[in-house]
Amino acid sequence: MQIAFIGLGNMGGPMALNLQKAGHDVRAFDLSKPACDKCAADGLKITADATAAVQGAEVVISMLPASQHVEALYLGRDGQPGLLGSIAKGTLVIDSSTIAAATSQKVAKAAEAAGIAFIDAPVSGGTGGAIAGTLTFMVGGSDANLERARPVLEKMGANIFHAGAAGAGQTAKICNNMLLGILMAGTSEAIALGVANGLDPKVLSEIMRRSSGGNWALEKYNPFPGVHENAPASKGYAGGFGTDLMLKDLGLAQENATAMKASTPLGGLARSIYAAHSLAGHGGEDFSSVIKMVQQKG
Repeated sequence: MQIAFIGLGNMGGPMALNLQKAGHDVRAFDLSKPACDKCAADGLKITADATAAVQGAEVVISMLPASQHVEALYLGRDGQPGLLGSIAKGTLVIDSSTIAAATSQKVAKAAEAAGIAFIDAPVSGGTGGAIAGTLTFMVGGSDANLERARPVLEKMGANIFHAGAAGAGQTAKICNNMLLGILMAGTSEAIALGVANGLDPKVLSEIMRRSSGGNWALEKYNPFPGVHENAPASKGYAGGFGTDLMLKDLGLAQENATAMKASTPLGGLARSIYAAHSLAGHGGEDFSSVIKMVQQKG
């Protein structure tokens, strides 16, 4: 199958490579030359632009940072035409970005009008899951479009959930990431408190992992350096899922909560914590670096 992949960051790059390893003809593009060069070195075909990537594609996949990027890509901006005008009718578009549900619904409506199938399919599982092909996909769209997408999604993920109609995948994702931001902040506080009292972070983490405080961060993504060899914390908080991206997702959750008149006090507090962490100069570091806010110096 010929697949166009737009967005080759920490998540998109490994996802595109997994599709290529599965035997698909993947043609990819990213505005970042270093990202393109890295994927090209791994054998991925890089095109001159996004329009070139979608020529002849049966499936188009995008993995972009925020709502404005997805809307600009597909619908156009500042007088520039959107990619929907270059995608053939009948093509399936899978957007795996984490964006506002309203943006997904807007793009889905425009795609349908152009005769193009569309689903929103944001992911969970981090860079490790992207590399291993074990991501969880949360899908919004019709049953028929999901079934068309399933053989492709299965090459990148281990779990596929149909959340509902267009935009539902995004709603599920912001709920998940709000919880993730809260639990990472709480896990960081607990580990920092234990270390301040002289406990070994590895021992404490294992105690909590096997006790009632167990969670995903303790299982696979420990915020304390040296506990998990492959976690960003053990690599200077490089790569992974950036603090500013978590802040963006927490903002989406709060915007949605306001619109729904839902009470999310812990989500609001988590957003304030990550905003302060970003302002302190850690926006480009992995979100688990939030532990720096509560660690004793020295």
